[in-house]
Amino acid sequence: MSKTPLTIKGAESLRAELRHLKTIDRPGVITAIAEARSQGDLSENAEYDAAKERQAFIEGRIQEIESKLSNAQVIDPNLLDAGGRCVFASTVELEDQDSGARVTYQIVGEDEADIKHGKISINSPIARALIGKSAGDVAQVRTPGGLREYELLDVRYE
Repeated sequence: MSKTPLTIKGAESLRAELRHLKTIDRPGVITAIAEARSQGDLSENAEYDAAKERQAFIEGRIQEIESKLSNAQVIDPNLLDAGGRCVFASTVELEDQDSGARVTYQIVGEDEADIKHGKISINSPIARALIGKSAGDVAQVRTPGGLREYELLDVRYE
C-alpha cells in the first residue's frame, strides 16, 4: 500500500482521537454493555443493542485510524528544501485574477481537507495547479465554471 501524506497537525489529531477512543470511549462502552447485560433479557434490551452498535463503531474507527497512521508519511514543510515553492503542507495566499478576491489555503492530505478551515486536499485541482509554483506565479485551474487564474501572493511553511 502506498504512503498517504499527512501534515504534522493532522497526524497529531489522529493520534489524539485514537488515544481518546482507546482510553475513554472503549472502556465506557464496555461498562455500558455490562450494565445492559445485568438487566436481563438481551433480546428486547434496547440499551444493549445501542451499546453493541456503539462498540462496533468505536472498534471500526480505531482500526481505521491505526491503518491511516501506519500508512502515513508525515511531512514537515520546514524540513523540505522548497526554496519558496508551493509544496505539500504549505500555506498559500491567492488572488483570483477575475474578481480580485483573496483566499488563504493550506495544502493537506485527503483526510485533513476542510474548506471551511482553509484546508484543501493535495488531490484537488487548485492544489495540483499550485504545487511547484512560487510567489508571483499565476496558476490556471480548470473548474466546472471554466478556466480560472490565481496569482500566488505568498507561500508560508507553518
